[in-house]
Amino acid sequence: MSDILSELTAVHREVGLRTIPAGKGHTVVLRRTYDADIDDVWDAITSAERINRWFLPISGDLRLGGTYRLEGNASGEILECEPPRRLKVTWVYGADPAPEDAGEVEARLSPAGDGRTLLELEHAMVKDPARWAEYGPGDVGVGWDLAVLGLGRHLAGGSMADADKAAWMRSTEGREFMSGSSDAWGEANRAGGASETEAAAAVANTTKAYAG
Repeated sequence: MSDILSELTAVHREVGLRTIPAGKGHTVVLRRTYDADIDDVWDAITSAERINRWFLPISGDLRLGGTYRLEGNASGEILECEPPRRLKVTWVYGADPAPEDAGEVEARLSPAGDGRTLLELEHAMVKDPARWAEYGPGDVGVGWDLAVLGLGRHLAGGSMADADKAAWMRSTEGREFMSGSSDAWGEANRAGGASETEAAAAVANTTKAYAG
């Protein structure tokens, strides 16, 4: 459990508001420093072969102006690409999305000294008010915590097959991680202005959805 706790506390989380083309949206922001140089981290988040190893199978025309699809998850367009520091894409769920369904995900990298790299990941989205009230930032935040964890393990030389990832998420350790992530997003929600009642309800619903 201590290893899982250290993974959770290694991430700084924030919530906020930002206007995107789809409308006025909520944002979740994660910041984590990795023991890897900026070129290695950039390659890990932009190379299809490496993305397959720590996140999800990806396909598409992976270049500026091209499109991508993450198997069983999101798809979108590559809006901005400034190696090795900045990548911005649209983030859309579903086969027939409406314009307001198009969120934005931006990854920003900067050197953190001693060969380390700071990753700042921001997801801006227009959420149905009822869904945001029900789940809060943990609705997407827990998924991004899992991605940030996977990236860290990949950069450290580890890897998991898809079956192993699924088994880990059902394990006691995986459930503890997702529950702890939900709690952490509850704290970020409170810091962002949610009341104790609102944050607690969102944490309970998010934890049930992810960890059972």
